[in-house]
Amino acid sequence: MLMPLLAVLLGLALLVWSADRFVEGAASTARHVGMSSLLIGMVVVGFGTSAPEMVVSALASWQGNPGIALGNAYGSNITNIALILGLTALISPIAVHSRVLRKELPILSLVTIFVLLLMYDRTLSRLDGWLHLAVFAGLMGWTIWEGMRQKDDAFGEEMEDELQEQAMPIKRALFWLIVGLILLIASSRILVWGAVAIAHQLGISDLIIGLTVVAVGTSLPELASSIIAVRRNEHDIALGNVLGSNLFNTLAVVGIAGTIRPLGFDPSVVSRDMLTMTVLTVSLFLFGYGFRGPGRINRIEGALLLACYLGYTAYLMTSVFGQGS
Repeated sequence: MLMPLLAVLLGLALLVWSADRFVEGAASTARHVGMSSLLIGMVVVGFGTSAPEMVVSALASWQGNPGIALGNAYGSNITNIALILGLTALISPIAVHSRVLRKELPILSLVTIFVLLLMYDRTLSRLDGWLHLAVFAGLMGWTIWEGMRQKDDAFGEEMEDELQEQAMPIKRALFWLIVGLILLIASSRILVWGAVAIAHQLGISDLIIGLTVVAVGTSLPELASSIIAVRRNEHDIALGNVLGSNLFNTLAVVGIAGTIRPLGFDPSVVSRDMLTMTVLTVSLFLFGYGFRGPGRINRIEGALLLACYLGYTAYLMTSVFGQGS
């Protein structure tokens, strides 16, 4: 038990550190090749913050562990909305000024409902995986078009300030881009091995481990960046990190896992985990869209989101200790 536990702790620590280096390197490299700040925030940072989930789920799928592959993706989405945005809104209410992000809120809700219906048969086939990736490619095309069309957006302005603070020479940016990616893969392999070993030794399903330990661990970059952003009054970055990450998780992470290996999974993934993710996503849309003006996630709504996360986690723990699963 000691070695798997150390592997999880080491894997998570290295995963978070390497993800941060990878995002900084990728964003700076994109900046050097002339990509706009808005596009970097929507595409590059969204991809970078989901890189841990992407690599972990791909490896888990390749090794035949559907619980970790799907639990990591859906658990990260639940963690991003309920825990990260809940905590962030408690620290400071999140004002949504960006027109682009307001458009992404309903899109994320529709995508989540679409995926829930697609996975209702409790099977992630290769066709399902390619459908996930096709929708993702379409959304990325829309995102790039929208980012090129919108020249003055609050999210882009906040991202511009961030990029200026973290500017680095092109050689250093490429170095951290490559080294960060290598360490992401290595740390993910360590983490997946440790998580599977712990689950087997404790008699817990790898789905529960994926939904809790792995999901929270791979979401730590979003937690850190969102709290830092809101303390700097960069509210759109705090929300943009979560929206971008959840879109990548829902479509790209699960899609890649499905194309690597068809996955059958427990019915509770749909009835409990995906349903929870869908309700939270729609709630985020209702809280943050701002039907009569700029959107705003206040402290009461943040407390509700955090209470949902605590209740969901408590329910998972009850199923572990109550049923021994």
